[in-house]
Amino acid sequence: MRTLCASTLIGEFFVIGFAGLVAMKSDDLSMTTVWTVCGAAMLLSLLLCGMITRPGGIQLGWAFQLALIAGGFVVPAMFFLGVLFGGLWWASVHFGRKIDTARARWAEQAAAEPGT
Repeated sequence: MRTLCASTLIGEFFVIGFAGLVAMKSDDLSMTTVWTVCGAAMLLSLLLCGMITRPGGIQLGWAFQLALIAGGFVVPAMFFLGVLFGGLWWASVHFGRKIDTARARWAEQAAAEPGT
């Protein structure tokens, strides 16, 4: 699960950076504000990569997905991209858990086989 979720978060890291470039064109926002918010969000995405397997890591990831969708109020394309990455996050968690369960089952079978 960790690999899939981390891959999604790294993808979001780049999307947030590109959204910052788009948000800079807004006359309502200063460059300092844009890069403070985007920089914090990019840093958070990297930190979440290391927190996925810790208690509450997945829930923080979900909160991050909601924040990414809320970014659509500043950059409208983020509504679409946020929902897209929310779907990827769901798939990463869902299928990652299935992969982890299968790996654990295979490890038990390998340990139970005689002669290994």
